[in-house]
Amino acid sequence: MEFRKIFDTIPEQFDQYRPRYSADLFECLIAEAGIGPQTTVLEIGPGTGQATDPILNTGCDYHAIELGEHLYAKMLAKYGGRPNFHIVNDDFITHDFEDEKYDVIYSAAAIQWIPERVAFPKTLELLKPGGMLAMMFLIGDYRTPDEALYRKIQKVYDEYYKPVTPYKDMKEPFDYLHAADYGYEGLERRDFHGTRVFTADEYVSYCGTHSDHIVIPEPLKTQFFETLRKTVLENGNRVEFRDTYVLYMAKKPMNVDSEIG
Repeated sequence: MEFRKIFDTIPEQFDQYRPRYSADLFECLIAEAGIGPQTTVLEIGPGTGQATDPILNTGCDYHAIELGEHLYAKMLAKYGGRPNFHIVNDDFITHDFEDEKYDVIYSAAAIQWIPERVAFPKTLELLKPGGMLAMMFLIGDYRTPDEALYRKIQKVYDEYYKPVTPYKDMKEPFDYLHAADYGYEGLERRDFHGTRVFTADEYVSYCGTHSDHIVIPEPLKTQFFETLRKTVLENGNRVEFRDTYVLYMAKKPMNVDSEIG
């Protein structure tokens, strides 16, 4: 299976346990990009809607492209009745958008799965002059709240975390900072903060949505998750994350009418 499609094997678990993003982040993005009823927006790789509601609720002309057929079906079930909602089940890399142009293109931890040599030129071409590309992702820190538990969890990883392919090898290198190398201007980073708290069962279910964890071979996979659950249970049945939600924003220059080369 293509690594980009791994998430499509767990649509229900993905929908329940993947983190949503900061309300402050969306307030910032909506204000900075001027998103509203007259705005045409494209979300790349929405998954099951972890970053969809705040944008869709602006009344914008919302479009999405989702690679996974099961994730696509989940999106349709959730939002298909909304008049401003439009989605296609296809690969952003090869999809023909014809003459479509967007005021805003955004992605929550999905664009990194597209080679930057494709992602940045194609999004630039799809944006209207002055349009915005927004890219967000999450940095979760569970070490700071409980150093002792963190060390115990790391021991579980040392013993059982042996994926078929490490995360860094699942995709081509992608660097958010390289947007400027492909013609974007005004690249800016904004950070927002929040917390999440999991029980042992919730934490294991959340870890089970990570692409590199899904491909741990049996019997190590079962041993890994069972030991992880036991470790958290024996240490207060609580894992706290202190999250940083990272938002990168960049714009297509007003005088650029780019084409994919």
